[in-house]
Amino acid sequence: MDVGREETIEITVTADMFASFEGQVVHPVYSTVAMTYHMEWVSRKIILPFLEDDEEGMGASVQLKHLAASPLGTTVTLTAKLIEYRANKVVTKVTASNHLGLIGKGEVVQVILPKEKIMEKLKEASI
Repeated sequence: MDVGREETIEITVTADMFASFEGQVVHPVYSTVAMTYHMEWVSRKIILPFLEDDEEGMGASVQLKHLAASPLGTTVTLTAKLIEYRANKVVTKVTASNHLGLIGKGEVVQVILPKEKIMEKLKEASI
């Protein structure tokens, strides 16, 4: 995995991505929650080709700034760029843009762990 590696996804804003709480739409635009999900997804695409059969990635942190709105039907392009890969830690810078320009930016940190260790952590958490 080389620093500088990039991945991109394009999504179209749908009503299920709107900013809402308890089933009530607050703003009929692309929500911060949806942006967080898509930033994690495009960052995961960075590691997928490099995972061994016995490994999996886990999200460790997401930081983002939601800068502008993107209404229903608009296309949002999210790009992740690998900025750090050390030991099992993977850090990406992510941008989100629509037809008007930059609407979000952030950083996603993932860790790559053996699947067995993840299962142990899940077992411990469920006790």
